[in-house]
Amino acid sequence: MTAPPPTTLRILGIDPGLRITGFGVIDVTGSKLAYVASGCIRTDDKAGLPERLATIARGIDAIVAAHTPSQAAIEEVFLNRNPWSTLLLGQARGAAITTLTLAGLPVAEYGTMQIKQAVVGHGRADKTQVQHMVRRLLQLPGDPSPDAADALACAICHAHGGLGMGALPTAGRRRGGRLMAKDLARLPGAATLSTSSGDKK
Repeated sequence: MTAPPPTTLRILGIDPGLRITGFGVIDVTGSKLAYVASGCIRTDDKAGLPERLATIARGIDAIVAAHTPSQAAIEEVFLNRNPWSTLLLGQARGAAITTLTLAGLPVAEYGTMQIKQAVVGHGRADKTQVQHMVRRLLQLPGDPSPDAADALACAICHAHGGLGMGALPTAGRRRGGRLMAKDLARLPGAATLSTSSGDKK
């Protein structure tokens, strides 16, 4: 009997930030990775914190609606020398996770070093090296922006984290990757995004 073709899993990666939140969408079919879309959600520096968090939430909701990912992955908060910056980053990240969970997506969390290890081969890689390897792995015509590259790298890390043993897990925790899932309603609204898409027309 002929084996059935492998199914395609669509993963949304998020690189959270209060000023710029990067996103990247990839398709995973067996061991093959394919670029779908990437870009950034930008908030207004002059707006208040609640409004900026709402912009992030609406932007991610619009991305989920447009590209219908099956799973999501997000970078964990790293400790900044400025505690206030770390707090703001955590709130941006919380807005992103909440929106993804309300959309019914399983959300895995990965540390910065783990993402770099999965994509570049060592955890001390700089942003330029991450951009270059993301470009190579996804066969892009040019390097994506740093924020979009980090988000795509997070999605690639998630793909590598499960597909090496045959399939992505649907629950549990792996080193640096905590997986959560809730089937809740999708947030209304949309945001103005800066995107680049590889979807077939």
